[in-house]
Amino acid sequence: MAEMHFSAATAAFQIEGARSADGRGRSMWDDFVDTPGNIIDGSTAEPGPDSYHRFDDDIAMLADLGVDRYRFSISWTRVIPNAGTDASVNSAGLDYYDRLVDGLLAAGIAPEPTLYHWDLPVALEANGGWLNRDTAHRFGDYTQVVAGRLGDRVRHWYTINEPASTSLQGYALGELAPGRTLLFDSLPTVHHQLLAHGIAAPILREHGAVQAAPTLNHSLVLPASESADDHAAADLLDAIHNRLFTDPLLTGQYPDLSPFGVELPVADGDMDLISAPNEVYGFNYYNPTTVRASTGPVPFEMVPTPGAPVTGFGPMWPIRPDTMRDFLIDMGRRYGSALPPIIITENGASFPEPDTTDTEIIDSERIDYLRDHLGAVSEAKAAGVRIDGYTVWSLLDNFEWAEGWSQRFGLVHVDMNTGTRTLKASFRWYRDLISAVRP
Repeated sequence: MAEMHFSAATAAFQIEGARSADGRGRSMWDDFVDTPGNIIDGSTAEPGPDSYHRFDDDIAMLADLGVDRYRFSISWTRVIPNAGTDASVNSAGLDYYDRLVDGLLAAGIAPEPTLYHWDLPVALEANGGWLNRDTAHRFGDYTQVVAGRLGDRVRHWYTINEPASTSLQGYALGELAPGRTLLFDSLPTVHHQLLAHGIAAPILREHGAVQAAPTLNHSLVLPASESADDHAAADLLDAIHNRLFTDPLLTGQYPDLSPFGVELPVADGDMDLISAPNEVYGFNYYNPTTVRASTGPVPFEMVPTPGAPVTGFGPMWPIRPDTMRDFLIDMGRRYGSALPPIIITENGASFPEPDTTDTEIIDSERIDYLRDHLGAVSEAKAAGVRIDGYTVWSLLDNFEWAEGWSQRFGLVHVDMNTGTRTLKASFRWYRDLISAVRP
């Protein structure tokens, strides 16, 4: 573990608050949140942690935690508020990220911005969103603006976060923004997000980046039984949740999509951009997925994983750290020398906790989860997989997308009405671990 760097992560929409401050525009998540019935507890992202105004508090906690890096995201709509209709840059939004980057560097913490963590400007979504190839090029314009302002100080970047969630939950099933239910007709959004990465990465490197990679969320897919049908269903979900993203990045080819009746809109030169080597592989992992065959329009159905304890999300978020180990080892075997060093860019768990607290929360279940998944990382490393970093999701309790304030992932408890921060036992545990493994 000593040779790895340690980090914690957040995302702009989930922690910044200040939705209307300093000229920020609207994203598709603003529209999704403002639509009645979309958020399970009826909450909005305001004020929440209010990190836009309290980022100094966050930096102080990161310094206390002892992390080497901090992964946060930049809000596209703070930088170019009306992207899609007006390319004007909002200097006040960039000034905020200037202050955040400078504060991190002054504290000895390397900033790791993510350029896209789901907050697509509304005008771009109205014009087709990630179904429209032009969105990838507008992302390149946005990247140029941000890199031009921050590239003199920021060396480690992530481009697109969890494109699988955007494509499958946002455009296919309607569970996340933009709330479309296109099923497999959503899959062109995969190509356009990967193309956006391919366009953005060389721009970042031109501005001095030593790391420019996407972060991919993966899940080991398990068949519900040994039947041939369940195994086939697991293979299909693995293809569109995992290999649909990893294969083009590492091999320059998409897996066979003929079972889904979809042909991706690949133009000449696209795959060269998408498969250009990256310095690292951003790897997000939370849980495995168990599926059985289905006769509906989707040929698989997710079911609880037998015998596994679960997080606060219930039976569809089982705790099986061995599956993280197995997935990492399989990646090493499958892709060999094409696989760059892996950075665990998200790993964490939500458990029920009170909305307010006057004392430290003893979140033993989270500590167990993190300890056991770090053990899985160590086992994968021992099997020959190069893993250079580990990132906890999340530094703070935050707005958990369609779950609102009902799920808490943080090492730090946040009172969502006052912004009051209270360290949890898991914060102390992670701090002690980092201190112990440092040379």
